Amino acid sequence: MAGIPLDDIGLAIDHWRERAPSPDGVSACAEVRALAEVYARMSFERRDEIDEQALGEAARRAWLAWLGTMPDTPCIAICSTAQGDALCKGCGRSAAEVQHWPAMSPAAKRAVWRRITAEATAWRFNRYAERAGGPGARAMPTAGGT
Repeated sequence: MAGIPLDDIGLAIDHWRERAPSPDGVSACAEVRALAEVYARMSFERRDEIDEQALGEAARRAWLAWLGTMPDTPCIAICSTAQGDALCKGCGRSAAEVQHWPAMSPAAKRAVWRRITAEATAWRFNRYAERAGGPGARAMPTAGGT
């Protein structure tokens, strides 16, 4: 089972803080509270990631809602795995990742997104960045603001 990195929990918290700001500067919405509990526990235990199934129901719903604001697939409709490439030149996923993408868990998909974003070698990050939908083609946020 894929793990959810600590910085993804932090990004989800930031999303909910922006979406539902504190009315009094002190209280937080239910989603922030649920995710903050996970973040604090992970920080206290010095854990870099948490198993997707270990999230409480409220934190899982909040994390999935944040994840739902991101593009589901890194595909830019230029696939080279059909021509036999081990990694797609367009999106950076392996042939197996492309094939099994619909059945992958949200955390497993996010792990692939994090890897291809860190590598930044696929065309989605340079040559065809405009197809990926944004400046620098960094469609999925990662630690360090990339």
